[in-house]
Amino acid sequence: MTKQLPNNPEIEPLTRIQVLIAMGVTAIVLLVVTKLWLHFSSGSLLPIKWTEMALLLGLGIGFFVTGASAIVYRLWPAYQRSADFYLELVLKPLVLPDLIWLGLLPGLSEELLFRGLMLPTVGLNVTGVVITSLCFGILHMSSLQQWPYMVWATVVGLLLGFSVLATGNLLVPIVAHIVTNLVSSCIWKLGNWNKGVS
Repeated sequence: MTKQLPNNPEIEPLTRIQVLIAMGVTAIVLLVVTKLWLHFSSGSLLPIKWTEMALLLGLGIGFFVTGASAIVYRLWPAYQRSADFYLELVLKPLVLPDLIWLGLLPGLSEELLFRGLMLPTVGLNVTGVVITSLCFGILHMSSLQQWPYMVWATVVGLLLGFSVLATGNLLVPIVAHIVTNLVSSCIWKLGNWNKGVS
């Protein structure tokens, strides 16, 4: 009999291969949706401009989101339970080199779709940022019990969306998303190794 995840008795733990396949398939699906959307619409992707300022801003936002997540985690018990469930499900089976893919795949595919294509299609304005952030948050809700994680993802989506409005450069949210995923998952993984959990 296998151990079931806390807070959701009907979900069995995933294996490393299952998590890696799920990450890859999700990234491919999001990239295909982006490509089809581009093909069948008159929309275009926001530009990715490789500048030092964009890289530094993306790094700064990524570290800010990671720090803010740690604070919210300590202050909001419902978010803590939701994050623990997600991290246990996704991160526990992975080994450290896998975390590079956890940073890159969602960081690229989600940003290309939500901030790169959906945002300019809906409107490069506050309304567009709100709508695309809500869609981004919904993507991160695996079940109704995970609503706090969806709320947090929506807030992060707002920050990433406004970074695009401020800079006009898709590189900023891509770097921020990759850094957030990579740093926070490394911290969780290393912290659990120190506790002897993983």
